Amino acid sequence: MPIKTKTSLLAITLASLIGSSAIAAPSQVPLLSPSEPLAYKAQSESEKANALFEAIFMENVMASPISQTHLGIKTDYGKWDERGEEADARGLARTQKHLMQLSGLDQSKLDSQTNLSYILLKQKLEQEVNDYQWRYHNYPVNQMYGGHSMVASFLINQHQITDISDAKAYISRLNGVPKYLQQLEDALDIRAQKSIIAPKFVFPHVLSDSKNIITGRPFDSGEDSALWADFQRKLTSLDIDDNDREQLLKDAKQALLTKVQPAYVQLISYITELETKADTRNGVWKFPQGEAYYNNALARTTTTDMTASEIHELGISEVARIHGEMRNIMKKVGFKGDLQDFFKFMREDKQFYYPPTDDGREAYLNDAIALIDTMSSRLDEVFNVKPKAPMIVKRVEAFREKSAGKAFYNQPSPDGTRPGTYYANLYDMKAMPKYQMEALAYHEGTPGHHMQIAIAQELEGVPKFRKFGGYTAYIEGWGLYSEYFPKEMGLYADPYSDFGRLAMELWRSCRLVVDTGIHAKKWTREQSITYYVDNTPNAKSDVVKMVERHIVMPSQATAYKVGMLKILDLREKAKKSLGDKFDIREFHTLVLQNGPLPLDILADQVDLWVSQKS
Repeated sequence: MPIKTKTSLLAITLASLIGSSAIAAPSQVPLLSPSEPLAYKAQSESEKANALFEAIFMENVMASPISQTHLGIKTDYGKWDERGEEADARGLARTQKHLMQLSGLDQSKLDSQTNLSYILLKQKLEQEVNDYQWRYHNYPVNQMYGGHSMVASFLINQHQITDISDAKAYISRLNGVPKYLQQLEDALDIRAQKSIIAPKFVFPHVLSDSKNIITGRPFDSGEDSALWADFQRKLTSLDIDDNDREQLLKDAKQALLTKVQPAYVQLISYITELETKADTRNGVWKFPQGEAYYNNALARTTTTDMTASEIHELGISEVARIHGEMRNIMKKVGFKGDLQDFFKFMREDKQFYYPPTDDGREAYLNDAIALIDTMSSRLDEVFNVKPKAPMIVKRVEAFREKSAGKAFYNQPSPDGTRPGTYYANLYDMKAMPKYQMEALAYHEGTPGHHMQIAIAQELEGVPKFRKFGGYTAYIEGWGLYSEYFPKEMGLYADPYSDFGRLAMELWRSCRLVVDTGIHAKKWTREQSITYYVDNTPNAKSDVVKMVERHIVMPSQATAYKVGMLKILDLREKAKKSLGDKFDIREFHTLVLQNGPLPLDILADQVDLWVSQKS
């Protein structure tokens, strides 16, 4: 089905989702200070524009200590971001100022690459201003993300300790937890007054994750808590005086006991009270102007003009197509029965699962690494560009594994001190079948998110807002496309692994149906769970998590199939136009060489490439 595209740019994302040709470490790059004039007089309009792009990017980064840490900058290393109405208003004013600054450029005098940057940044800023009206239409705490769990995951995974000052900054952040969590409560209060409260099922997850953070030493007996263990581990690598080490440990323990623990006790009490006001309505249709908000969210996520109904119908047709391909695999392996019987077999037969033991989980990680290593050894067949940043495979930490997603990727730091990380959630081994492992490794690792995100960060000659920005349809579309094309390389040799690939694609197709079902058609949580159970082979625990993710992250899950289908459509058009001149390595380079793009601008780039080669 042809995808109708519409230019769109999401807000800069520095944590998550995603990460490149290595750029120099921030400490080695002369960064423009937002408060100072440009360091040189631009010799051309393009030079002037790129200097402005960098200044705008850095002004936003320097307003966010969390973003600074993601980029390896330690200016405000001991601080948290400010949140609340005043912080939101400052952010809006900053965006409006940046739009004014951008309007001072003469677009007609920009070279092609700078003009592309201008178009993308202008769209991003305009959308930030337009979307300010929806700033309360979200759940600041939920089972997928939120300030309650971010505090621990950020300190553990992002805050590096390489000297005493870093350790003191860690302690400073521990001491700042009460203020940060109080601002989180204030944010929840404002939304509650607007009748924007997460559904009931969210609260046990949030309470469990919050309690886990203050469980263990030094808060109580038993094993070390996640934060205490992390701080001690990081301190062991420092070559410092014993007295300094003892003082740092003493200060960290005091911060945990007198600041972190009381703050979480207060948050838990508040969340428990808020839970009494929650109901079981799951769609954002219940929000003030909920339909308009969801339509806007779909446009931002997919960078298309597709309506909720069009996305819903696309999902239904894709589910039917993939079911047909699965029946072909049933014949290949000689399975007797219908598709539902085959799903049951794939869900329940022990041959498809690692044991739920430490050894079984270790085996999963080792086998995932082996799959990625095999793919990495063959990249030259399909790529002529590769990332410099390394990648590791890691199990999701115990304190958040019960509620975290199935798998995800964290980008590397630009300075090379932190690798890209593919996280596998091994809490429930029945949700991580062997036959899906190959596709999952390709999606989250290589050639998926690690290739795309790391290469984007390492690009030369493009401004930082493009290196570290993101469009969900592009990013997740590439991830899903990366599950698909290894089959063309002869991988997925095992029919069951190929079934797993199809199962993953089927999963993303069902997302189109269920996301729009929940938020536009008022499907219930139970109705949504039933749709997944009836149409996929996934474990029930997997299904429940996915439906709950749809509920708290409206529109996000529609990006995968929309983006993948667009990339495939562009590839097929290029192959048809170029014939023998088509080179898959050049096509992949073209898709990755400009960093994340809206789908319509990506199409323009492919059209230009085709015309130049014809």
